[in-house]
Amino acid sequence: MRKILVITAAFVVVGYGLWQLSSARSFQLVGELIQRVETDNKVVALTFDDGPSKRYTAEILALLAQQQVKATFFITGKESEQNPDEVRLLYQAGHQLGNHSYSHPRMLFMPLSAVASEIERTDAAIRAAGYQDEILFRPPYGKKLFVLPWYLAQQQRKTIMWDLEPETDPTLAADAQAMANYVIEHTRPGSIVLMHLMYQSRQSSREALPLIIRGLKQKGYRFVTVSELLAMQAQT
Repeated sequence: MRKILVITAAFVVVGYGLWQLSSARSFQLVGELIQRVETDNKVVALTFDDGPSKRYTAEILALLAQQQVKATFFITGKESEQNPDEVRLLYQAGHQLGNHSYSHPRMLFMPLSAVASEIERTDAAIRAAGYQDEILFRPPYGKKLFVLPWYLAQQQRKTIMWDLEPETDPTLAADAQAMANYVIEHTRPGSIVLMHLMYQSRQSSREALPLIIRGLKQKGYRFVTVSELLAMQAQT
């Protein structure tokens, strides 16, 4: 019985460790991961996951255009196929598009064939809408362990994470001003901010966005896409 308990405890510890590793924002076992970029320039990348959606894409683009801000949208393949016109609106407005998988699964224990399908189908959907620039990748839920990072490394693609995620705290997520204050206070040169704007449940995030932009502009920050941020890293 004692041996069984020890083995069970070991499995629990290992499982917990793997779960924590899979969620790490600044480390993965294989390949290159970007959480933020070290730079002396006061630049920040706003990144938005999921979508595009018919209901909210135009509203988000209008807000960004009003503020003269470029951002990076990590979109899913399924929603890109459903909303190709919205994909075109995003890149025609000068924003960067990234791959956020096809069906938004947790890509932890997927076989290589499934990982490849999720990523390649999304690339194809983005290209089918006419996008020609680099397609970066961000894992759904930020989850990655063995196969996904290995696949990306073989394709010479980076894992794009983030260093600020104000929506994770339920208290912040429910209050647009609190969310904005958090981002404005914690942004550093080279930060990557993660938000979700494309669904009805994200009204607070949409309300926080102009507050974040105005607050960071007042602190002297300039908004860039993730690829522009990576180019600054390459120059250092």
